[in-house]
Amino acid sequence: MGTPVDERKTLAQAQWAEWTASAQPYTIGIEEEVMLLDPAQDWALAQRIEDVLAALPAALAGYVSAETHQAAIELMTDPHVSVSAAGAQLRSLRDELGAALDRLGLAAAVAGTHPLAVWSETEVTSASRYRLIHRTMRDLATREPTFALHVHVGVPDPERAIELYNRLRVHLPLLLALSGNSPFWRGHDSGFASTRTIVFQAFPRTGMPRRYGSYSEWVEAVDLQIRAGALPEPTFLWWDVRPQPRFGTVEVRVMDAQTRVADTAALVALVQSIARLELEEGYVSGHVIQAEEVLAENRFIAARDGVRARLIDTTEESLRPVLDLLTELLEAARPHGEALGCANELERIPALAATPGAARQRTYPADEAGLVQLVAALAAAFTDRRS
Repeated sequence: MGTPVDERKTLAQAQWAEWTASAQPYTIGIEEEVMLLDPAQDWALAQRIEDVLAALPAALAGYVSAETHQAAIELMTDPHVSVSAAGAQLRSLRDELGAALDRLGLAAAVAGTHPLAVWSETEVTSASRYRLIHRTMRDLATREPTFALHVHVGVPDPERAIELYNRLRVHLPLLLALSGNSPFWRGHDSGFASTRTIVFQAFPRTGMPRRYGSYSEWVEAVDLQIRAGALPEPTFLWWDVRPQPRFGTVEVRVMDAQTRVADTAALVALVQSIARLELEEGYVSGHVIQAEEVLAENRFIAARDGVRARLIDTTEESLRPVLDLLTELLEAARPHGEALGCANELERIPALAATPGAARQRTYPADEAGLVQLVAALAAAFTDRRS
């Protein structure tokens, strides 16, 4: 069947949807949201993004952007063929940012949430995009900042991209379970491995998106909101995974930011290997892709229980441990990791599953003194070459 006339018309009119093909398939890029800290104030969040941006060296500034909140900043790598190259650049960007912050008496750290932050101390960035978010989100924009890891995977054409988008949805709960790195919120243990997930989903247009039958169907659904004036542009869709026409990528956004670069690289390798596994083999079956309510429930269970979660398996119609599902997925993904050159990073996934970020954070006492020590440790790990 061809593309319906009205959908072809939408594609022709929606210039934002023109697909910028990646140089080659499965290239990856990393975006890491980072918290700004004031060591002199018991490692509290530092609401100083404007000062930081103004003080960055020119060579670093092109890889840094503001976020909604004054205490958050984003590091962005170039597109890379290999995970090792992307991880090396991310480590270098952390080093450069750490040095720039040190000159301002500040520091940085990475985790899904700041363990002690409260909404009353939150300030919104003055840039026009974030003032628009504040105006449209009202008090939601002044919630405590959250910090995520975003991974872009290059796809040559939009139809393949929408196929990958649909298939990656099935893997989002497992990726979330592995990445859970935010057990503390407002000074106490929330009981969740990823509190970030629960806090961030107060925003609209977040969470597990629905499947689409074609790229044109996705474009029409998004462009309708833009034409109607509900959205200024498509990046105001904050789903757990989304196509990115401007970059020619599918962007996975479900994961907590990782304290250690090595853990980030492992997760990026898993995403890259899954992408190749799905587009080359079609690992997940169609009935799983269509199980909308199951995927949404698995997402919640993963955010709550992390690697200890038992997710719904639609084939066996039972709850199965994340670690069992992970073992099966890794077995299928390893040949693709080998082909992509990320086998070494992929082999770190079992170690991450054994000691995920949330578990490491919970080794600190859940009182104010203990959580201050935790934030100091997170800051020390930001540029630690052993991590």
